[in-house]
Amino acid sequence: MNAYRWMMTAPKAPLARAEFEPFPPSEGEVVVEVAGCGVCHTDLGYYYDGVRTNMPLPLALGHEVSGRVVAAGKAGEYWLGKAVIVPAVFPCGVCDLCRRGRFAICRKQKMPGNDIQGGFASHIVVPANGLCAVDEQRLAKAGLQLSEVSVVADAVTTPFEAVRRAGVGPGSLAVVIGAGGVGGYCVQVAHAFGAKVVAIDVDEDKLAGIAQHGAALTLNARQHDQKALKGAVIEFAKANSLRTTEWHIFECSGTASGQTTAWGMLVHGATLGVVGFTMDKVEVRLSNLMAFDARAQGNWGCAPDQYSAALDLVLEGKVKVKPFVEPLPLADINRVFAAVHHKEIKRRAVLVPSEQGNQGSPVAPS
Repeated sequence: MNAYRWMMTAPKAPLARAEFEPFPPSEGEVVVEVAGCGVCHTDLGYYYDGVRTNMPLPLALGHEVSGRVVAAGKAGEYWLGKAVIVPAVFPCGVCDLCRRGRFAICRKQKMPGNDIQGGFASHIVVPANGLCAVDEQRLAKAGLQLSEVSVVADAVTTPFEAVRRAGVGPGSLAVVIGAGGVGGYCVQVAHAFGAKVVAIDVDEDKLAGIAQHGAALTLNARQHDQKALKGAVIEFAKANSLRTTEWHIFECSGTASGQTTAWGMLVHGATLGVVGFTMDKVEVRLSNLMAFDARAQGNWGCAPDQYSAALDLVLEGKVKVKPFVEPLPLADINRVFAAVHHKEIKRRAVLVPSEQGNQGSPVAPS
């Protein structure tokens, strides 16, 4: 069967299937037969909101990819035949920034579905450097399909990096704003790192779901003003013998209201991790960082050398993905995009090429 990908030709224009020739890959590259590719809100930002991609259109979106290496160029032969997770961002590995460990800000980085052709396809051509091997025996033991761990490429590893860099550990209090998608995994990762986790959202279904997977307290932001939210967290901290200082706060909603809520959670010595993205602007008083001796940091994805540690949490069952993903046919990509955009799909949609064996059922026409 010929290789194909679904191309974005213009914002909101129907994605169109187009055949292409991925073989043979160039030196330092591999061809991955796609098992699954997650639909991220970043993809929806490109498609619906006019967020610009670095590579000119037409472009195949998709940066949460898992699959199997079916061809390798020179220096990539090691990966041939292996099941892999494709990093959402490939640093070049050789520049001054990379040599100093600043992989996230490598100026030569390549992001599938942004800098290079992405994973809403039967195959994807990517650099060999930085791939994450998937132990298929452990995968089967965990009761997971290769397609389902595609979300490790971003939805799991991005909050993993935020939690790791924030220094979360046993005895920490973590507050996660936005409990769906990335935020849900942030709750699970922080819990796996030993924190007591408070989840804040406006969706009762999301709160109820994450209460079963690591959130010790859930709060609906629609039912509390900012003062009441912070007060509830303070009371929770006291009741659980946790500090009322040095909280770890993670903004994962990617909304202006969520960012405002996160800012309002600052306490003395707090760390604020900005994980979600929005084009909207918020007004804050930066002097609060000085007054609270707090810090705020963003993180652009996750360094590829941290992927295996994040995947371990999934394969060990400490971070659950199966309850939060919904595999659907790649052929239904236009209907799936619309359904995700209109919040008709509650879990992370993972698009599976038909020849890889679809799971789940097609979404109803929108």
